[in-house]
Amino acid sequence: QVQLVESGGGLVQPGGSLRLSCAASRSIVSILVVGWYRQAPGKQRELVARKSSGGITNYADSVKGRFTISRDNAKNTVYLQMNSLKSEDTAVYYCNAFELGNNYWGQGTQVTVSS
Repeated sequence: QVQLVESGGGLVQPGGSLRLSCAASRSIVSILVVGWYRQAPGKQRELVARKSSGGITNYADSVKGRFTISRDNAKNTVYLQMNSLKSEDTAVYYCNAFELGNNYWGQGTQVTVSS
């Protein structure tokens, strides 16, 4: 098992930036895929970005060119750099780890984009 703790959310103006962090309770080297999902009020949880242990990265079309996912295996941490934020990016953002057929989730961090 692995516990995930997100941080870095908050209130930001449109066009601003935030960096989310996801700290894992143990090494993430063996974790096949790490990713970020988000859920806005009244909507289903959706994939934002994910990165495999082999370096393959996928992004939702809505965030391509604005968000960047990275994983620091030495620090057991996954990051999501979010630039040019829009109001429609407002959501609770969840960190995810997929390993040996199991999905692990953090508790989520709120991101609000508003002027």
